[in-house]
Amino acid sequence: MRPATVDVMLPFYGDPDLLRRAVRSVLDQHRTDWRLTVVDDGYPDDTIEPWFAALDDDRVRYRRNPRRLGAQPNNRFCIEAVELPYFVMMGADDLMRTDYLDTVLALHEQHPEAAVVQPGVEIMDEADRPVRPLADRVKAVLAPSGTGPRELSGEPLAVSLLRGNWLYNPSLCWRTDALKAGGIPESADVFDLALPIEVIASGGSIVVDDHVCFRYRRHRSSDSGSGATAGNRFAEERRYFAAEAARMAARGWPRAARAARRHVSSRLNAAVQLPGAALRRDTAALRALAHHLLTR
Repeated sequence: MRPATVDVMLPFYGDPDLLRRAVRSVLDQHRTDWRLTVVDDGYPDDTIEPWFAALDDDRVRYRRNPRRLGAQPNNRFCIEAVELPYFVMMGADDLMRTDYLDTVLALHEQHPEAAVVQPGVEIMDEADRPVRPLADRVKAVLAPSGTGPRELSGEPLAVSLLRGNWLYNPSLCWRTDALKAGGIPESADVFDLALPIEVIASGGSIVVDDHVCFRYRRHRSSDSGSGATAGNRFAEERRYFAAEAARMAARGWPRAARAARRHVSSRLNAAVQLPGAALRRDTAALRALAHHLLTR
C-alpha cells in the first residue's frame, strides 16, 4: 500500500447513519492512499465510537471533541489539522463515488500548479434520489462553460465566484500548501466562499471537470438555511463582501471589486426567502431580508 497522500477531513454533528455511509464511501475508494479523520463535535449517540473502533483500519482516525465547538469552529479545527499534500473537507452526509479520489488526484497530477479541483457533482435528497433544486439550477447557470478539465484563475475567476458561488465545497480537493501559504481567513467562518477567494487572490487556480464522482446531499432544511431565512447570515455576508470589494480594488481588480459590491446571488437568495417570511408574518426576518436585498 502506497503512503497516504490525501487527508479526508470529516467534521460531524448530525445523523449517525449518514455518517457511517459517508465513511463507507471513503473505505470503498479504488485508491488506498488516503487517511480519514472524523471529528465528532459531541453528537449525543453512544454507538458512534464503538462503530469506528470495530473498523480496525489504521487509515481511519476518530476524535470526539471534549466540548462542543459549533459547526464553523469545528470546520476550522479540521482544516488546521491537515498534514498531507492534499485534502478534502467532506460533508458527513455526502457520498464519494468509488472513483472520486482517482479522479481528483489524477487532475492534480495533470495540473500540478492548481490549488483546487472541482469535479462533477450529483445532487441528492434525503432519500438519495437525484434532485435539481433551484439553488443548484442557479449554480449550473453560474458555473464556467466548457467541457472537460479546464483551469481557471485570476480576476475572471474571482468575478465569477463573487457574482455567485458555483462551487460545491465538500467535493473540492485542495492542494494543502496552496491553502496554508495564504492562511485561513477569519471570514472563513462566514460561508463557503472565503477560502476559495483567499486562494485565488493569492494566485491560486481551480481546475473544473465534468466527470461526476461525488454526491452532494441537499436537505430541505439546514442550519445555514434556517439562519438565512431569519436574516441572521446576511449581515455577515454584507461585511464579507464589503471587505472583499475593498481588497479587490486595492489589488487592481476593478471588475472583481464591482462583483463583490453587487453580490448579486446573495441578494437573490434574500429575495427567495422573502415570500416564506411574509407567509410566517415574521416582521424581523422581512426587515433583515429587505435590508440585504436593497443595501450595498
